[in-house]
Amino acid sequence: MRSHSQTFFASLFLARLADQILLFLVPLVIYQTTRKVSWSGLAFTAETLPRYLFFPLLGALCDRISPLKLMRVSQMYRAVACLGGMAAYAVFGGIGWLVVLSACCGVLTSQGVVAREVLLPQIFKSQRFEKVLSYSQLADQMGMVLGPMLAALLLGWWHWQWAVVAAAILFLAADMALALWQRTSRIRLNHPEPASGPWILPLKTALAHVLHLPGLKQVIVLAAGENLIIGVTLATSAAMVTGLHHQSGQYYAGLQTAGAIATVIILLAVAHAPWSRKTLGLLSFTAIFAGGLCAGLSPSSWGYAGGFLLITGFDKMFNVYIRSARQQIIPSQDYGKTTGLVILLNNLTQPLAGILVAVFSAPKQTGFVIVGLALCMAVLGLAVAVVLPFFRRRGALEQTSGI
Repeated sequence: MRSHSQTFFASLFLARLADQILLFLVPLVIYQTTRKVSWSGLAFTAETLPRYLFFPLLGALCDRISPLKLMRVSQMYRAVACLGGMAAYAVFGGIGWLVVLSACCGVLTSQGVVAREVLLPQIFKSQRFEKVLSYSQLADQMGMVLGPMLAALLLGWWHWQWAVVAAAILFLAADMALALWQRTSRIRLNHPEPASGPWILPLKTALAHVLHLPGLKQVIVLAAGENLIIGVTLATSAAMVTGLHHQSGQYYAGLQTAGAIATVIILLAVAHAPWSRKTLGLLSFTAIFAGGLCAGLSPSSWGYAGGFLLITGFDKMFNVYIRSARQQIIPSQDYGKTTGLVILLNNLTQPLAGILVAVFSAPKQTGFVIVGLALCMAVLGLAVAVVLPFFRRRGALEQTSGI
């Protein structure tokens, strides 16, 4: 990667670092305050559902407004949301302000994610896209390595409110790094098309692509299945570690950090090894399924930790597979609007997992929920790999035979 790109990836790292602090805080603080797994599941749903519902609208924005401008707005206003939430907490009190500001930051994070998806192919035109995605994910994962450590350190010194203030400062630093890259980079970005027609028109175009572009539906189904496991892991990890397995908050932070380190190692291998896209998808999907079974069935904290590391370690490899596949399928002129809708469809299963956790909230039932969702993931994977190709071949044979 060129040297001028360092500040761009530094901006991604700082924004992810701040995001990870919030993602670490919400389930842990909610569970430690209420001592109920159900509230952790509901808080996770309230935090994640808004960000996914807004993806189609934010994707359409990226085809009408400069994605670089949208990235800067995303980072600046996440800082504002953090500081505003803490001001409201100081005046009114209540743990709900942490969930509210996290939900607001989640929507703004979605804006930054879609804008980044549109920018990356323009910035790194001459690079192998799987390698570009690996470095982008590495920037994320470095934030995930240090985020839990920094959050745990801050919680050891001060109350959780100061950790939120630290996240606001990091969002501001991310925006400064992106502004520096903008001034020093000589890359010319594509100008979005002038806005025309009603807002529903881009969504109709995106929906038509989802229904008719060859291979896109299969990619969406695979990602939705994988996100069942990611969602249930995010919603239950704090309760499973500190509640069911009776470990400390420091152990939980260490497990989060270990998962991020494993992901960094795996992404470095993806960036430098000439693996095919199919190999990346098959290996990561299988490892995440195995991790779900291990995390749900193991009676010990070590067994859960092994499953957790498989899930978090191979999640970003699977993301590289999914993102590179859809970049090849979706037309560039409609990439923002279609990607926004695709990400929504991919990730609706995450808050669904949170709802299931809230319904089956007894500690001994949580493991069965994880195993059940892992089996659902396997069924969706088999449908894409076996059932859909069978019907496509059968349809092709009927057409050639004149039936």
